[in-house]
Amino acid sequence: MGRGDLTNAEWDRLASCLPRGGTRGGRWSDHRRVINGVLYRVRTGVQWRDLPERFGPWETVYKRHRRWSADGTWEMLLSKVQAAEDAAGRIDWDVSVDSTAVRAHQHAAGARKARPAAVVQGGRPGDEPGRSGASEAGRPIGGGGQIGECLGRSRGGFTTKIHLAAEGRCRPLALVLTPGHYGDGPQLERVLEQVSVPRTGVGRPRTRPDHVLADKAYTSRINRRYLRRRGIRHTIPERLDQQEHRRNRGSRGGRPTGFDSERYKKRNTVERAINRLKGFRAVATRYEKRAYIYLGTVTLAALLIWLRT
Repeated sequence: MGRGDLTNAEWDRLASCLPRGGTRGGRWSDHRRVINGVLYRVRTGVQWRDLPERFGPWETVYKRHRRWSADGTWEMLLSKVQAAEDAAGRIDWDVSVDSTAVRAHQHAAGARKARPAAVVQGGRPGDEPGRSGASEAGRPIGGGGQIGECLGRSRGGFTTKIHLAAEGRCRPLALVLTPGHYGDGPQLERVLEQVSVPRTGVGRPRTRPDHVLADKAYTSRINRRYLRRRGIRHTIPERLDQQEHRRNRGSRGGRPTGFDSERYKKRNTVERAINRLKGFRAVATRYEKRAYIYLGTVTLAALLIWLRT
């Protein structure tokens, strides 16, 4: 076993969720070796062609990663691990939300602008993620230029922004990609709508945190109204200009927003989760032209954080 490869315990948690392989005439072979190859690339950021020979043909590793990014297999594996952790009571549902800008390499530009044909998620009705060949016939909807591939120009240059919600143990619960010049506040609802941890038994997935913490970028009335509508308690500081505007309106300005400064200290959990994600070089710098493949890379990094925390 090489440095950074899946341990036996980690592989045992994933093996039962993957499509069967290795049988005569089957499509799949040696999932563990291929996944270790993808992990090596995510960890080091090398070009696919430079993968060590012990992982097999680089085309096989790349195509498996592309396919599983397209059909939701990485997201499925992440949700399985999250469900097991929640069943064991090891998720802290005080959730922090923030974003980070990722510099895009020059090779990330140049994706075809024509919007590809739509693909049915997971292939034919009844297919499970990772068990359908639909992603070979087409790819998820995207394209349409830089915005369609979540690339934009900001103060940091050519960037993509990762918006995430992290639970209290610094592990990502939900991930959303946008172009680098998009603001943080308007993405709060999108990020929280992605929070969905399945139950291991009977019941609907858990989608509502106990508490949400965020910085001043998320202090809009729309966001506070959305959180109140869902019954989610929150700790978000109010900007000075908003406080002054409310005071100038007198009684029409409404009551001051509540703010627990001690609880707000837990917001650093999302910053630490971002630091963990950016420990993977293929996450810290975006090399993929297509947004869905880069999202698969970030999701795989999050999966490894859950397995090893």
